[in-house]
Amino acid sequence: MEGPSSRLSEARDGAVQPAGGRDASGEVESDSSRDVKTHFRVCRFIMETGVKLGMRSVPVATACVLYHRFFERVNISSYEPYLVAMSCVYLAGKVEEQHIRTRDIINVSHRYFNSGSAPLECDKEFWDLRDSVVQCELLILRQLNFHVSFEHPHKYLLHYLLSVKSLVNRHAWSRTPVAETSWALLRDCYHGAMCIRHAPQHIAIATLYLALNSYGVELPVGEKEWWQVLCEDVTRADIDAVISDLLQLYDMEAKCI
Repeated sequence: MEGPSSRLSEARDGAVQPAGGRDASGEVESDSSRDVKTHFRVCRFIMETGVKLGMRSVPVATACVLYHRFFERVNISSYEPYLVAMSCVYLAGKVEEQHIRTRDIINVSHRYFNSGSAPLECDKEFWDLRDSVVQCELLILRQLNFHVSFEHPHKYLLHYLLSVKSLVNRHAWSRTPVAETSWALLRDCYHGAMCIRHAPQHIAIATLYLALNSYGVELPVGEKEWWQVLCEDVTRADIDAVISDLLQLYDMEAKCI
């Protein structure tokens, strides 16, 4: 039976091309562009794996931040990104007090690359992969100097949504999925390193701003903009920067299909 360890290598090999290679559209692709695509695909793997493992949104977000922080410090060519991702899921479960068994992570990852396959037997390949996940977890901890607790935008977005909801006509609010769209946009931010480049409050404001504007929901006008009232240190430039990075991620998603 083909185990996930071999499939992980195949997945990585399929995503990495020689320097100066071409992408699916035939355009010359730089190393940095290929790395960004790889990180996007791996974070998508983290999120899908997290859903199948029944993880809450914050532990999944922590796993993505751990992954981005790790590769902020090391070269992607030196480590198997999918193995790092599995270890990030395992470590995030500990950090956010939603412990996930390594066996479950390995089996879900195996099914991700081998659709419809049976769970792995507890043979040498399984135990070797389990040891690799655990050893990689220790490597991540050392690379991050054991700083593995992060502040996420989730609590800010929840507060902002409640505040904005009180300012909008309840019928207009119920007709537009502003809250659902804001949460979806926030989740998408973790596909790229933008989740570690911007302040969590700014990401929360920007996703809500984009959701409101997407559905044409207008808020009462006062002396200050609504986003300045909710977050004093955010500027329009900050909001535009977050939205620009998010739109680039959506463009990346189209290229990764």
